[in-house]
Amino acid sequence: MSYDLTLDDVAFLRSRYGAKALETASELELTPSSLLGDLGVLRTRYPEYAAALAETVRARRRAAGRLRHADDLLADETAVQQATAAPVAALRAADIVGRHPGAVVHDVTCSIGGELLALAAEPGVSGVLGSDVDPVRLAMARHNLEIGVGGRRPPLLLRADALTPTSTADVIIADPGRRSGGRRVFGIDRLDPPLLELLAVYAGRAMVVKCAPGIDYRNLRTRFGFEGQVQIVSLDGGVREACLWTECQGTPENRASVLRTMPDGRTRLYEVTSDDPDELDDPGVGEWIVDPDGAVVRAGLVRQYAHRHGLRQLDPQIAYLTGDAVPAGERGFRVIERLPVHEKTLRGALAARGCGSLEILVRGVEVEPDRLRKRLKLKGDTPYALIVTRIGRSGVAFLCEPGVRA
Repeated sequence: MSYDLTLDDVAFLRSRYGAKALETASELELTPSSLLGDLGVLRTRYPEYAAALAETVRARRRAAGRLRHADDLLADETAVQQATAAPVAALRAADIVGRHPGAVVHDVTCSIGGELLALAAEPGVSGVLGSDVDPVRLAMARHNLEIGVGGRRPPLLLRADALTPTSTADVIIADPGRRSGGRRVFGIDRLDPPLLELLAVYAGRAMVVKCAPGIDYRNLRTRFGFEGQVQIVSLDGGVREACLWTECQGTPENRASVLRTMPDGRTRLYEVTSDDPDELDDPGVGEWIVDPDGAVVRAGLVRQYAHRHGLRQLDPQIAYLTGDAVPAGERGFRVIERLPVHEKTLRGALAARGCGSLEILVRGVEVEPDRLRKRLKLKGDTPYALIVTRIGRSGVAFLCEPGVRA
């Protein structure tokens, strides 16, 4: 189910009666299997707003642990899916202050207000504005900001097209839409608004543009002349975005920012940049294999990361690293045996060790992990990991102990 809220829906949900209705809806399962029945229950009491109530509660559940004040948000599931996770937004706000102390910041695609909340909470930002072309998203943002900033004055909101400059703010933030007709789009010309138009409209101004992590930023540099910094950000092992920073003279071309949520709820950050040293020992195989965070890989900074931690590559063209220890906080696999990528050989080696469950990691070769796992016919009780890759032109498999985090 996907339901687009209306201005009337938002007005109802913001009312005292709507708040009570949301409490009632939150007691329902609202899962795919129960949704039709739950909507029937809601229609008996709130016939005009049943879909809006269900959509809002489902969006809040999706936002839990990801966005600020998730229990009180007004949002639809699409908006939550597109919104920046709170730790990532907080990192960006801090970065903006580090580059532009005391800046006034304008989010020209503010949607439901996630970035605005992070900016409003950053003491080094002197002013915050938000705009969006969608009046419903603006209405939701207004509510979310009012509950999110407490007794402070919420950021100013206005309705405007992102391609029409409406402020003289020091820094512009934009997050072009990456979905069309409910499906994800990838080409920079298919973003909404198109990326190149955004960059052209705000040329000469400090700008931060959030893009999909898979964007071909190399093509953006070589073909379209982008000269700013590309920052790849991950959170808890998942690559979240590629962030394009203009007006970044004197900063590294590429930056990987790796965020990890600690057991106490705080967020730990480490970064690797293209200015870091990248000299490595010759490739080889050590006691451990380390799979660098996806942000490091996508930013093309594997060698810099390896140099920092005294690791080396299995192969110069492959992102797997190896060494005698695993970097603190990272996941590593202790090598037990090196094997050829031959199903009969692999099956025999796994059977001899009583392998019952197998994590398969693949890089540099055409192997589909789920299909390979089925063909290996595991029958034992012991868990293992299998890293399938190539060294030179030859495929190779490393049977490892289950991955552990140092």
